[in-house]
Amino acid sequence: MSKKRFAYLLIAALLLAAALGACQGQQTETPPPAPAETEAPAAPAEPTEAPTEPPAPAVDPSGQTVVFWHVWGTGTVGEGMQALVDEFNATNEWGITVEAIDQGRYRDLEDAMNAAIQSGDLPNIVVGYTNALSTWYSVDVLVDINTFINDPDWGLTEEEVADFYPGVWGNGISTSGARVGFPHGQSENVLFYNHTWAQELGFDGPPKTAAEFKEQACAAAAANASDDDPDNDGTGGLVLYTGASNVASWVFANGGDFYNADMTGYDFTKPEVEAVARFWKELWDEGCAFSTESYPNPEFATRKALFTMSSTAGLPYQLSAFEAEDAFKDDVWGFIPFPGEDGNLAVDAFAQNSAIVRSNPEQELASWLFIKWFTSPETMAKWIEASGYMPVRQSTVDLLGDYIAANPLWAEGVELAPLGASEPGWASWGTVRRQVQDTFAAILQGSPDDIPTLLQQLNESAAEAIAELQ
Repeated sequence: MSKKRFAYLLIAALLLAAALGACQGQQTETPPPAPAETEAPAAPAEPTEAPTEPPAPAVDPSGQTVVFWHVWGTGTVGEGMQALVDEFNATNEWGITVEAIDQGRYRDLEDAMNAAIQSGDLPNIVVGYTNALSTWYSVDVLVDINTFINDPDWGLTEEEVADFYPGVWGNGISTSGARVGFPHGQSENVLFYNHTWAQELGFDGPPKTAAEFKEQACAAAAANASDDDPDNDGTGGLVLYTGASNVASWVFANGGDFYNADMTGYDFTKPEVEAVARFWKELWDEGCAFSTESYPNPEFATRKALFTMSSTAGLPYQLSAFEAEDAFKDDVWGFIPFPGEDGNLAVDAFAQNSAIVRSNPEQELASWLFIKWFTSPETMAKWIEASGYMPVRQSTVDLLGDYIAANPLWAEGVELAPLGASEPGWASWGTVRRQVQDTFAAILQGSPDDIPTLLQQLNESAAEAIAELQ
């Protein structure tokens, strides 16, 4: 091949390579075609690992034994309690065993508990009045049950807490705000009222205010003073006993309480308290109230009292008193609330509380699980049928249809439960409540002008009671 021909061929090859390179450059700059509109994006890949299980609670209550000290004896009520303990032992999922031990009356139990604190041979759960529980909490014997109520694994929901009646839920609180007691039952301080006799006296229904109460009490006293029976002279109105629970009931009806403004002590000089003192003094001085030497069940059953102040737990005794008297056993009577000066109505909620004794985390949790089970609506319904106590939770009432139908007087107490308020739960209240009783007895026997001085003296003695415990 000649050199001239080779040169022509080389130039043609170079021109062809350049043309091909230009075409490739133009192709890379052209954007790819858009995907079809109907084409869906690819789904993400499924995870190959199973979801992580939530961590198990740090404390395991399985297999624990819980010693439970109570006050319900060996009779029908005690048998009902033991039946519920046996049910829990047989059905709880943790294998917890509760040993229920009766300790007699509340005073006997308090003595036993005080001795156990010294010896170290303590129960795991103990029932008691809040002032006693507060005392034991102050020496680090009890736990704050709020810890369990608020626990995310074992506690109560907001709905469950709201199910408790405010009166009993507000009980069981120490001065520091700790919940030293959890409500498992209640009774109520109420007025017993004879509807039949009131109607015969010309009244259409129960009094709605303190003034209406006085009118009816004085009318009953006047009726007994003017009849042909000299034995009932000086009776007819209210049987007046100056116990602190009776004072508290009227104070609650006036919208008041016994605390000072900053909740560090008591204040018995408040207007609501003084109003009760003056109201009682008027009833007493005008012969519309009188006292009895013992429980006034016979007086109420024989129309020597239109009103008495009593716990709903006294219902069986009052029924027996009416059965023993033929003359008025067909009278219609029942429970009514205390009426205040402005028409406010209230009752005193006597909360019954359980406390958890310090031990170890496993036993404390097992104790809480029994209390939580025992105060569930279903278990509470069984306990009420065995004991006759009032419910602490509103939803329990829905499970008691047959019991309510068979016990209409008891049911009247349930209707008053939303009106309940609680007495102080401080450790000092055990002493102060006796001082309240003595002060109001002195008010009845003294002059109305003495009332401010006597209430101020009560303040001072109550402050001393607090100081002694501190």
